Amino acid sequence: MKLYQNIKDGIFMERTNRFIAKVLIDGVEENCHVKNTGRCKELLIPEKTLVRLEDHGVNTTRKTRYSLVMAKKDGRWINMDSQAPNKVVYEWIQGGKFVKNLEFIRTEKTYGNSRFDLYVEGDGKKIFVEVKGVTLEENGLALFPDAPTLRGIKHVEELIKCKKEGFEAYLIFVIQMKGVDSFSANYKTQPEFGKALERANKQGVHIFAYDCVVTEDGMKLDKLIHIK
Repeated sequence: MKLYQNIKDGIFMERTNRFIAKVLIDGVEENCHVKNTGRCKELLIPEKTLVRLEDHGVNTTRKTRYSLVMAKKDGRWINMDSQAPNKVVYEWIQGGKFVKNLEFIRTEKTYGNSRFDLYVEGDGKKIFVEVKGVTLEENGLALFPDAPTLRGIKHVEELIKCKKEGFEAYLIFVIQMKGVDSFSANYKTQPEFGKALERANKQGVHIFAYDCVVTEDGMKLDKLIHIK
């Protein structure tokens, strides 16, 4: 799936806050919007990490001309755009990879006290889908979250509620890279999320992880990854 126009390469210099990074582009240091508010410290190493940016052009009302969307780690590109996972899963569902007889799909569907990424009807089922992007990897193991997330736990608990009330419930982890062997909840960073995931699994919530093919200007959902 093509996600970006006008890609530029640069060198990450520093992150001034959650939303802005300084990047060296063609010898000039520019302020760039970071499309991921996570820590990403293992990806963004000052004055070393090669990054890719979307150039929005000079004729724009944006505060920053560039958006940082990818970083290179150990010779491979990792998509860092937190909006990309939802888009590739939406495309995947539309392509008939999720339900054979797709009747309806809607983004940002509210249920109870949560707003889920997708609501799908097909094959006689009504399905809520929550999507989580994964950028943290350690020795071939993909991990989520990279920082504590109360919102993430809330979504898992709401998926359990959906299941109990007669809906199908899916949690899909989109690993925004290739080269991983397995996926796990990040118990070290937030054991509560891991425990919530265990409860969801026991209650019948479908939990899957997929890696992605990352291209210069996009990303595509690829292979099912083993969950530990």
